[in-house]
Amino acid sequence: MSKAVLVTPVYLSIAWALMISYQLFTESAVTTVLTSIKSIAPSLGIWLVDKQGVIIFVYAFAWVFVLSSVIPSKILGKERSVLVQFVVCLSLTLSAFLLLDILKSSFGTVIDQLFSFAYLLDNPILAVLYLTIPYVLMFSLDLKTRNSNKREKQRIANLTENYLQNAERADHQK
Repeated sequence: MSKAVLVTPVYLSIAWALMISYQLFTESAVTTVLTSIKSIAPSLGIWLVDKQGVIIFVYAFAWVFVLSSVIPSKILGKERSVLVQFVVCLSLTLSAFLLLDILKSSFGTVIDQLFSFAYLLDNPILAVLYLTIPYVLMFSLDLKTRNSNKREKQRIANLTENYLQNAERADHQK
């Protein structure tokens, strides 16, 4: 439990920084992608531009979801309560949306300097790559968990088989 007390602020700080930076750049990346789609397929592009707020929310939610899934498991291990996970997810979500406004009002020039990196997201390929980050993380975490579970099941099956073979040998030796 002492490990959790020590690493909790670190994990939450990293999660908060990632979510804030993702919030800052998501709108720029989505706008770039939608502009590119609009030039290729105007009807689809116009429809998607009308839904831009929802699209930005979905991408922001994906990042919050990834972090709120990883952070409680790192802090609490596999035995975490739904209530704790909800509180962490809600805290991360609220902090990402509310603290961004606080940062803009308190540190306007710092935020403006950070926004200056958004020009990189004017490239549609970089914007798409940027927007796929939480989905790649979800996929890789899921794949890692599946492989780990598969190895654990195989280890248990091997132990069981060895035990049964040893028990059978012991019976034959009697």
